[in-house]
Amino acid sequence: MTLELILRHHRTWIISFKSKCSLHSLAFVPKHNPADEAEIEKLKHFLKYRENICVLTGAGVSTESGIPDYRSEEVGLYARNTNKPVQYQDFVRSDQVRKRYWARNYIGWPRFSSFHPNQTHLALYQLEVPLKRVSCIITQNVDRLHHKAGSRNVLELHGTAFHVMCLGCDNRIYRNDFQTALAKLNPNMTIISKTIRPDGDVELSQDEVGGFEIPSCAKCGGILKPDIVFFGDNVPRTRLESVRRELKRSDSLLVLGSSLSVFSGYRIVLQARELNKPIAIVNIGTTRGDKHAHIKISAKCGDVLPKLCESRINVT
Repeated sequence: MTLELILRHHRTWIISFKSKCSLHSLAFVPKHNPADEAEIEKLKHFLKYRENICVLTGAGVSTESGIPDYRSEEVGLYARNTNKPVQYQDFVRSDQVRKRYWARNYIGWPRFSSFHPNQTHLALYQLEVPLKRVSCIITQNVDRLHHKAGSRNVLELHGTAFHVMCLGCDNRIYRNDFQTALAKLNPNMTIISKTIRPDGDVELSQDEVGGFEIPSCAKCGGILKPDIVFFGDNVPRTRLESVRRELKRSDSLLVLGSSLSVFSGYRIVLQARELNKPIAIVNIGTTRGDKHAHIKISAKCGDVLPKLCESRINVT
């Protein structure tokens, strides 16, 4: 496929996808100003001669698909709710905590698993596959929207909500299969899904949780948890090593939709700086890594990324 055909194809795809994106809730996108065209031109120039861009994405990339983040002013989970995410140690120690977590996740799963990628996800696919400018996408999100958009080399820094793992024997099963098992154990659990949370669960009262039952691992009888790095848990060392390898072979780092408040994300910026990789950041509001960025655009990712695809940044 020629460059002209590639550009025409992905422009049509993104334009047609805008109508679908308009159906998604933008209620979780914080207040922001329109993207500055001059800043976008600077970012285009920044990316023009780079062929191995490493991309780090955060929750701000998925808010345009209708999934809230934690920290955004007025619309993030912390701004709307005083309940904090479950801590790893609490999940491991308490059967009641696990029951409450899985009950909330069970109700939220049908909706969470059905979210669609937005313009940013699709633009990143275009930059990775047809245009071959992005070498790797490291995501802090657990929603699999990069995969749904077609991206291929995706490192899920904090794991994925689409798998369930055993803490005893490392057995892994698909989350949809686990949903079936939960449904069999809880045939009368028919609460309508409420406001979704960033990791896919919803708010339920103790009465609504009631006698919710959860299965143990079919292989060893161990505790089952989502294959997600909970708060208070550590990112697996092998995953950190993979991130380091991708950064080393990249020629730049592009951060999208992350405040970098969590150290596992901020550490990637520090590593990029240590490796002398130029850094660009697109995020609504300030980030922890702004002082290390060569370019910073305070804007909605969906207002910026499609415009990168519209430019011929792959002409060297």
